[in-house]
Amino acid sequence: MSASELAEWEERPRRRAPWGVIALVLLTGLALIRNGSGEFDVGPPQPAAAAALDTGAPATAPDAALPAGPGSTAPAAAALAFSAPDRVRIPAIRVDAPVTAVGLDADGAVGAPPPEDTNLAGWFTGAVSPGEQGTAVVVGHVDNQRGPAVFYGLGALKKGDRVEVDRQDGRTAVFEIYGVEVFEKSKFPGDRVYGSKGTPELRVITCGGGFTKQNGYDGNVVVFARLATAG
Repeated sequence: MSASELAEWEERPRRRAPWGVIALVLLTGLALIRNGSGEFDVGPPQPAAAAALDTGAPATAPDAALPAGPGSTAPAAAALAFSAPDRVRIPAIRVDAPVTAVGLDADGAVGAPPPEDTNLAGWFTGAVSPGEQGTAVVVGHVDNQRGPAVFYGLGALKKGDRVEVDRQDGRTAVFEIYGVEVFEKSKFPGDRVYGSKGTPELRVITCGGGFTKQNGYDGNVVVFARLATAG
């Protein structure tokens, strides 16, 4: 998205699609970007049991404090105003990638970053921007025909790891992870993943689970994170 296109988009009234619709559409969109080659001796890491959301986790309750993690038990930071993201960094898995805007395509599916670009993430413009009140969504490929892509290591993340998002207003929204899970595409819990929790949240999503050449990956790895600080 060019600077002029972004400015024009910012000036228009921003209408958010109902979360139930986004959940279904995003699931379809991610199913369409399966690009696993199946050619690697070891597939992408899958979330450990210890990284799963706590039973009765605050992720299902509005205005909850950030779940306990290394160095943080504080409530989420105050929400920021709208600003499109420029870059996403996840130090624990050495991700440092530019972010492009993705919306709905002609078929009603969420667009994806070009699969040939292995180091590019996509911010879904039908949701809030990272740091705003609500749930922001960033997606990316796990691999392509050449090998690992931007979010190949997503399943290796743990509670307490950080996701840093540079925004076009010059601020950096820092999110702390409180859960990492893999969900079957056919049983994807849209409301649980995308619904607003009453705090500034972030979901980072890629493909995961089992893989077959016929159907690709059968699940999605989902990182649950909440705004911790903003610089």
